[in-house]
This record gives sequence, structure tokens and C-alpha cells, in this order.
Amino acid sequence: MKIKQLMMVGVTLMASAIGGFAGQARAHELILPGAAFSIACDNGGSYVLQSRPVLAPGDIVTARLFLNPRHAIPVRLIPMGNGYRYAGRGVWLDGINDQALLYLSKYQPIPCVVSRI
Repeated sequence: MKIKQLMMVGVTLMASAIGGFAGQARAHELILPGAAFSIACDNGGSYVLQSRPVLAPGDIVTARLFLNPRHAIPVRLIPMGNGYRYAGRGVWLDGINDQALLYLSKYQPIPCVVSRI
């Protein structure tokens, strides 16, 4: 009786291990590439928002906002009803579709147009 129970436990552990490996293989197949967006603002500035790859649609999206070619600020996507917000330390970008407001300081939004690179 105990041998049958031990065999069942062994088979269950092996099946879960094999399923875990198969799940890992499928997860790597679902990696979606990152995207890059150009942000052209009314202050004459042109910035780049570059997202990082995600494992599956709906994952938390992190990105880098390049304020100049050598300085990037890490930001995170915050869904906002019918729009979006990429927020980082001291800076955030609020937008709907291709129209956005870039906040480099708290009370002075800069109107921008966002386009995919």
C-alpha cells in the first residue's frame, strides 16, 4: 500500500516538473519586443521613450525616458482609464493616443505629440 502511494507521489512530482519546464519554454516564446516612441514637444525638445520587452500582453511595462541622448530616467506605465501615464522620479508623461503632456516640473505641463519610431 505504501509503495503505491510513494509511486503516485513520485509520478505527480515528475509530472509537475515536466509541466514546469514546458511552462518555461512557452513563457520564453511569448516575449514581446520593446517599442520606441518619439516625443516632440512645444518647448522645442525632442525626447525618446523606449519600453523594455515584456513576457506577455498586460504585464507591467517599464521604460526609459531619454531627456537627452546620454541621460535616461526609468519610468513605469500606469494605465489611466482611456489614457496612459509613464511616471518616474520627478517626471511624468500623461497622454491619450498621440497627444500628451510632459511634466518636467510639477505645475508646468508641456504639450507634446507622440509617434512611434
